[in-house]
Amino acid sequence: MTTFRRRGRIDRSRLTHRRTEPTQAEWADALGDGVDYEVEELHPPKPRLRSKGIYLLPNAFTTAALFSGFFAIVNAMNHQFEIAAIAIFASLVLDGMDGRVARMTNTQSAFGEQYDSLADMVSFGVAPALVAYEWALKDLGKWGWLAAFTYCAGAALRLARFNVNTGVVDKKFFQGLPSPAAGSLIAGFIWLADDNKIPVRDTAIPWITFLIAVYAGLTMVSNARFYSGKALDVRYRVPFGVMVLLILTFVLISSNPPLTLFGLFVVYSISGYVIWAWEHLSGKRFS
Repeated sequence: MTTFRRRGRIDRSRLTHRRTEPTQAEWADALGDGVDYEVEELHPPKPRLRSKGIYLLPNAFTTAALFSGFFAIVNAMNHQFEIAAIAIFASLVLDGMDGRVARMTNTQSAFGEQYDSLADMVSFGVAPALVAYEWALKDLGKWGWLAAFTYCAGAALRLARFNVNTGVVDKKFFQGLPSPAAGSLIAGFIWLADDNKIPVRDTAIPWITFLIAVYAGLTMVSNARFYSGKALDVRYRVPFGVMVLLILTFVLISSNPPLTLFGLFVVYSISGYVIWAWEHLSGKRFS
């Protein structure tokens, strides 16, 4: 807003030239009608704009997750499908760390949320779809790229709905299968089949990949609730049984990584429908 200041100029011609200093009454008389006013425009100083920085630590993890997704695409183009699958799992670990690091260090920001969502679209939307297409879906012709697009579109819709409903839904549960779990489901099957550790004929693998891609894409946009794990705070104590279960999980993963990881994400991908069926049959809300 522009402000103005009125400044008076004294008409000294009305004061008689005399040796003695004019009295107060003479000054008042001279200032009465002989004051000429000027209007001076004032420009208030503009506040300095603070440069908006970003938090380095959580966004560094997000960048690493984005790189892993991009690295998976590059290796799929070079027909290194096992490395591509492992890269998607690495992106899963890094994506899970950036949010927790931001909450633990109190460095959450709107920029970080949007950046994480865009990185997830590459790592768990585009990357699994392209890796699956290059690996087996392209053998099905148009059905192959339709399955890959169904998965990719489902991931985009899932992330968009998550951004809109962040402050509405229950934080203990995801609405629809989260995109990292969907991408890991595809990556786990590719890793398992590429190692020849699954008793399936080669002619059936493209169609199984087709079914997994379509199932994951549609489940991401479903209303089934999947446990988020956000209620588990690593800063507080947990029961001793949780530590034993965690140790057993690490042992199983290290003994046979592709089989264990694929099995875990298969169980998780159907857990939402199990919860949905239990709620409809019992009439109670699962919490």
